[in-house]
Amino acid sequence: MTDKIGIDSYREGHKYDFGGGGGVSGEDGFIKEQERLLPIANVGRIMKQILPPNAKVSKEAKETMQECVSEFISFVTGEASDKCHREKRKTVNGDDICWALATLGFDNYAEQLKRYLQRYREQEGERANQHSAGNVPEGKEETSSYRGELHSSLSLGRFERCKSIW
Repeated sequence: MTDKIGIDSYREGHKYDFGGGGGVSGEDGFIKEQERLLPIANVGRIMKQILPPNAKVSKEAKETMQECVSEFISFVTGEASDKCHREKRKTVNGDDICWALATLGFDNYAEQLKRYLQRYREQEGERANQHSAGNVPEGKEETSSYRGELHSSLSLGRFERCKSIW
């Protein structure tokens, strides 16, 4: 069975309600396209980060990438959500996303994300200890550079994967 936007609404016995409810859809019950896709400005910004400074990205390329990454995120999140549903849990966490990536065959991404998640948790633990000890002056919190490291390593992995296909 498919829902109102043509997405398979049954996955392993779990029904996803994509139409109506929560103010997410239009008056006719259909989800607006801009509400199911990542913001195109963000997608374009990420695309430009990996390209040379003088490179330009066409609107069509941004829109294509927007659809692809939105579908990829939905695909991985749906798999993680199914796992949580089977385990009678309501919250999808980082470990669920790592599991879903590995299950779906994206082992390289899963390994990168596991390392990022571990470092993020370590840093958050350190930050919590500093705050509880009163060692961090107000407004002087440290910022994480791990997101940038993850983005760079994942981008390199994508490039290497694409290069091997060509």
